[in-house]
Amino acid sequence: MPGTNLSRAEAAERASLVATESYRVTLDLTGESETIFPSVTEIDFSATPGASTFIDLIAESVERIVLNGQELPTSLFADSRIALNDLAEHNTLRVESTMNYSRTGEGLHRYVDPADGEVYLYSQFEVADARRVFACFEQPDLKADFTFTVTAPASWRVFSNSPSPAPELVGDGVARWSFTPTERISTYLTSIVAGPYDGVDGAVYQSTDGREIPLGVWARKSLVEYLDAEEIFTITRQGFEFYEANYGHPYPFRKYDQIFCPEYNAGAMEHPGNVTIVESYVFRTKPTAAMVDRRAITILHEQAHMWFGDLVTMKWWDDLWLNESFAEYMSHLAAVGNTRWSDAWITFLASEKTWALAQDQLPSTHPIAANIRDIEDVLVNFDGITYGKGASVLKQLVAWVGQEEFLAGVRSYIAKNAWGNATLQDLLSELEVASGRDLSSWTKLWLEEAGPNTLSPSITERDGVVSELSIVQTGNGPASLRPHRIGVAGFDLVEGKLVRTLTTQLDIDGELTPVPDFAGQPRPALILLNDGDHAYGKIRLDEQSLNTAVEHLDAFDDHLARSIVFFSAWDMCRDAEIAATDFLQIALKAVRDETDGTVLRLALNNIVTATNLYSAPAHREALRLDVANTMFEILQQAAPGSDHQLQIAAAAGRLAVTDEQLDLIAGWLDGVNVPEGYDVDAEVRWTILVALAAAGRIGEAEIAAEYERDTTSYGQIYSAQARGALPDAAVREAVWSDITGHEVSNTVQRNLCLGSARAKAESLVPYAQRYFADAEAQWDNHTVETASNMLEYAFPLQLTGRTDLGVDLVALGDAWLAEHSESTAPACVRLVSEVVDAAHRALRAQQVDAAGA
Repeated sequence: MPGTNLSRAEAAERASLVATESYRVTLDLTGESETIFPSVTEIDFSATPGASTFIDLIAESVERIVLNGQELPTSLFADSRIALNDLAEHNTLRVESTMNYSRTGEGLHRYVDPADGEVYLYSQFEVADARRVFACFEQPDLKADFTFTVTAPASWRVFSNSPSPAPELVGDGVARWSFTPTERISTYLTSIVAGPYDGVDGAVYQSTDGREIPLGVWARKSLVEYLDAEEIFTITRQGFEFYEANYGHPYPFRKYDQIFCPEYNAGAMEHPGNVTIVESYVFRTKPTAAMVDRRAITILHEQAHMWFGDLVTMKWWDDLWLNESFAEYMSHLAAVGNTRWSDAWITFLASEKTWALAQDQLPSTHPIAANIRDIEDVLVNFDGITYGKGASVLKQLVAWVGQEEFLAGVRSYIAKNAWGNATLQDLLSELEVASGRDLSSWTKLWLEEAGPNTLSPSITERDGVVSELSIVQTGNGPASLRPHRIGVAGFDLVEGKLVRTLTTQLDIDGELTPVPDFAGQPRPALILLNDGDHAYGKIRLDEQSLNTAVEHLDAFDDHLARSIVFFSAWDMCRDAEIAATDFLQIALKAVRDETDGTVLRLALNNIVTATNLYSAPAHREALRLDVANTMFEILQQAAPGSDHQLQIAAAAGRLAVTDEQLDLIAGWLDGVNVPEGYDVDAEVRWTILVALAAAGRIGEAEIAAEYERDTTSYGQIYSAQARGALPDAAVREAVWSDITGHEVSNTVQRNLCLGSARAKAESLVPYAQRYFADAEAQWDNHTVETASNMLEYAFPLQLTGRTDLGVDLVALGDAWLAEHSESTAPACVRLVSEVVDAAHRALRAQQVDAAGA
């Protein structure tokens, strides 16, 4: 509906007519209905006298509309809007409506805990879903203060942006929470969380302005025993110390609750004072080091938003990238600067930058400063460009202008725009003043143009001595040649270690830049561009350096340099510049002794992808056997009880192909031949069961039996994954029905899709045609979250190159895209184009791998 998809032009026009002052929102969450609840909204706002505009509302029904004391017909509610005509200079609007609970994680989500039947609610409003809970002017530049009054069961807790008041009993088992007004914030930042949440409070942070900020950590009752409250409080205090010192502004809100929520679509959300976090960060079993790292970065990311995003908010969604990129950059800076995660820039390279480079090579790539025409545009822009590339480019900018100058500009930006809205240009102006640099050219090249650059070494040598080393820069797709601040290093084998023997820093621009410090020096065994990882680009190795990496990747004495080399090799594999089989030589050597949990996780994922998707189908079976054998051998050597053992065991199970290997991991479920120190806990059991399901070794009965052992939200999620992986034709049909229907929740749907990504290619043949046949209807008839789940994760990528099964997946995808080139749902076409591009990329990699066989 056009009214649901608010445009930038409509928002700008409304902002020119209206200024919001305050909201009073009353919600009744006591009803027995599992689907609806009543909402009453009163709004005070000023307007141009005589003007007409609208207010946003997505509701089951509207019972009453009163403007300035005058009853208006409820027929004014249509197409997700209420028309407001002949406004006065000062206005009060009252809307009484019936709203829908959500099962998709958008609006007010309702969840029933399978462990105990308790009901939990939480709101998620970004980008434009506050209107699913109360009538509002749903755009970020119409800030106001919000007063929430919530009636709910007296046994519950209710949280919002303001401190939780003592509840007032108003009936048998019913209480009312009357919150004080919030600070001046945007609608998408408001928050309501309600239910029998339990947790730890009483902790405080001593702010630089002398206030004691109350801290709380909360989760569902059935999970509260697993809360790492003291660890979370420690990270939170460290984050506040870092941000207050570097932002030059005390924490702007009155309390800081962090609430872990079920069936959450994102990692977390930066509601001022009331942060909601995906509950997979509550570790009921031993987590991987990668998950622990990611939780810390997520906590710091949301804290960074309290100033940059909440105190100062973007004017329109064009600057979503700045909001997210800044928080992503600052979270890693804070981790390195004031927590035990001193190697966080390695995590940044492995997760954020590699994600960014992959996204930046898709047909849907866009400038960092994207043209956000409407809400649908922004909903598909929570991607690797908005987060990873933006943060990588900010890191490059800091290397160019200087960190102190950068932070000085940020402090000035916050001071000048506190409690208001600002734009990218406002920040750039402050950075120019602080650094003394003109950023106009940098802005055009880095923020307004899409695509990455490739940086490659060009080396001439004679008798083992470098005559000349130059850096060759090329564009990719629409990318122009750009300026980079870059490190270059030479590594040589010294007593069995690859050590840095030559290093320099320089600015490069244009197609060819000499590196004079290498001329006349002995040729290093390995030459590494982007030493220190400050530049954003695709880094290439020359042939000798690549050969050194293949033989001696495990010999690096610098972990960041080793990681740069590894992910450069992975990018070359993705680009079909080296064969998957050759990449696997590097990767299997790398994971033998990798100590960084995030690098290990991603390296293992890359091994699985190279083996199962990028290898030539003709020799894939033999390759899979070799890789699986190597992985089980590495598992035998892993230190008992280590994170290395935990991750290698999961990967070995995923790669298992022989009956002997599958029997081995199945035996672990019964305590047979379990590796020393390996705890076959609930999470590990499900990991094994998903692998066995994908191999066709178990069926629905075994999955149901395991769920009986683990009737928790985690059991619900993993049982969906396992069911989604089953090859049985009848099960596959039922899974497809659930993925494309409306009967299951967002999280169950997504995990069915993730399980399907593990299913045997043969079992997915009927769904190649059906994916494309159902794609447009899925977008039209579902919310963005559930439609995106299907379009992104239910694509049968395993069928790429499998023409022996009677399917040409690439041809099907190209035909669909050609037919929909003029579609009225460009966001849908974008998501399909991305998965079709993944199939093209896999096919090119398979062809190169076949040629090298």
